[in-house]
Amino acid sequence: MSLPVMRTVSELRATTAAWRREGASIGIVPTMGALHEGHLSLVRAALARTDRVIVTLFVNPKQFNSAADLAAYPRTEMDDAAKLAPLGAHVLYAPYGEEIYGPGFATTVSVGGVSEGLCGAHRPGHFDGVATVVTKLFLQGGADFAFFGEKDFQQLHVVRRLARDLDIPIEIVGCPTVRESDGLALSSRNARLSAAERRIAPKLAETLFDTAARLAEGAPLAATLGTARVALEAGGFDRVEYLELRDEATLAPVGQAERPARLLVAAWLGETRLIDNVKVTPVGLA
Repeated sequence: MSLPVMRTVSELRATTAAWRREGASIGIVPTMGALHEGHLSLVRAALARTDRVIVTLFVNPKQFNSAADLAAYPRTEMDDAAKLAPLGAHVLYAPYGEEIYGPGFATTVSVGGVSEGLCGAHRPGHFDGVATVVTKLFLQGGADFAFFGEKDFQQLHVVRRLARDLDIPIEIVGCPTVRESDGLALSSRNARLSAAERRIAPKLAETLFDTAARLAEGAPLAATLGTARVALEAGGFDRVEYLELRDEATLAPVGQAERPARLLVAAWLGETRLIDNVKVTPVGLA
């Protein structure tokens, strides 16, 4: 089964208009390609909930913090299309660059509040780039539902906030993080890990889950997070960028796990930055 690939807004809108006339619901799965099982799980979730599914592939220059990182990002469109076709996705929208950022493009979508701290503090402008391209894709695709992974939990909050604030008529669906058998959260960046680093990487999830369990039982926050940082660095991580407990619904910092929360981490392993998060549910609420 071949997968139609579309490059322009006009092509995409003509297709979605025909779907609308048929009464079909539409889902969209925004990606930057280099698809793995985590992305494919989003496509499956979209197919289960909607009649037609658009998968987008656009390596967005505005969300990279360095030219070298952008240049190193894998471009694997043919492989990605081959992975998508058997699933039954209906369109791969891989727009030309000028379809997203045309001549004289001068608009930035910036989301306050939930974009601050965590990755927002360490990757200046990153979430502006995410918010801008996602807004474009939502308006170009006109979908009813958009599917994002919970691994990028702060990003999920940013996208929900912009859709709400800008009155974009789309429901944002968060989907569970997909993990390797050893617990490592799937990420396109995992391919950058050396064999030795890959053996260390699962320590991130292991430490998160252990720390989340302690916090759920009422362990003191500062001491527990301190112990977790020491464990990560002793386990081979070069630097823990952040390790924080945030309210699950608002992403506001919390002093202890009294209501559903998320424990979020970013840590460096060699030249690779890994992020992850796990749910923390206080024992009394479980």
